[in-house]
Amino acid sequence: MDAIKKELRLRTNEIRQTVETIYLGGGTPSILAANAISELIATVYSHYDVVINPEITLEANPDDLTPTYLAALKKAGVNRLSIGVQSFHDTELKLMNRAHSGRQAIQSVVWAQDHFDNISLDLLFGTPHTKFSDWKRNLDTVLTLGVPHISSYALTLEPKTALEHFVKKGVVSPLDEEDVEKQFLYLVDTLTANNYEHYELSSFGKAGYHSKNNTAYWKGKSYLGIGPSAHGFDGAQRYWNVSNNTNYIKKIEVGELPQTVEKLSVVDKFNEAIMIGLRASWGVSLSQIQQELGSIYRTHLEQQAQRFIDEKLLHIEANSLKTTRKGAFLADGISAELFLIDLLDIKQ
Repeated sequence: MDAIKKELRLRTNEIRQTVETIYLGGGTPSILAANAISELIATVYSHYDVVINPEITLEANPDDLTPTYLAALKKAGVNRLSIGVQSFHDTELKLMNRAHSGRQAIQSVVWAQDHFDNISLDLLFGTPHTKFSDWKRNLDTVLTLGVPHISSYALTLEPKTALEHFVKKGVVSPLDEEDVEKQFLYLVDTLTANNYEHYELSSFGKAGYHSKNNTAYWKGKSYLGIGPSAHGFDGAQRYWNVSNNTNYIKKIEVGELPQTVEKLSVVDKFNEAIMIGLRASWGVSLSQIQQELGSIYRTHLEQQAQRFIDEKLLHIEANSLKTTRKGAFLADGISAELFLIDLLDIKQ
């Protein structure tokens, strides 16, 4: 904590614009006492220019949330909660090695609603052995709770996790892609029918409840990443801090920033514009590609995208390249197909 506060002080001159959002993210910041969170927020205010009423989000596990702790978080300045529910079914939660139960997940949301209006829930779909009816009940529970924002992701098997071990041993079987796509499309159709805007591939928010912090990432705004493993972006280059806590602390103690820096090439900027744009509802701006990178890049993108347009996976609307309903599920794969590997890939 001391090192993180010192890093905030060391980086004061790196950010020129007013701070609009503060995001306390995972790991699991909800294991911190509320007064520690208050100190972090106070450090930002004392060293940076902060807008009136910034969005201040805390990621939290359901089993960390109690009425007393929630009240203290509100007093500390947090005004948005992102709760890692993942599922309301105990069988799925055990498979994911989560500490909370489905009942605890629901209770944590109900308690949170006594103190917070701006709440987001994380949900996973495509988990092993998950029946479509289970996924439907998860979404029914979300709608009953009435939270204004949902972040929902397809399960990925992370290395060295219990779930990966179970799959390798044949204890559980992953869903096939058709079943995962069916769950995704039901997610999109159900939430949009209930007044949630599908503004990014994994993000659904009611009007006025889109994540300002995450939207800044997707729109290419600069941001500071503070703490071990944190990533940041200044508009021209990205950096990331060392992940090892001990090495991080040692560097900060002597006034050094424990980071690796990568300056973005034109190819990097092109690829990032595609990757981010196709995930977002506003798409990839063709005019912005032309203005910032050159007409040759726009022409190349339009040529490469044509086969996906022919397959009804992409379409052009308001001078932007966007995914269709069917293409949204395949957005990351389509992006990879459109990426430039080398400038020589562009037809002169």
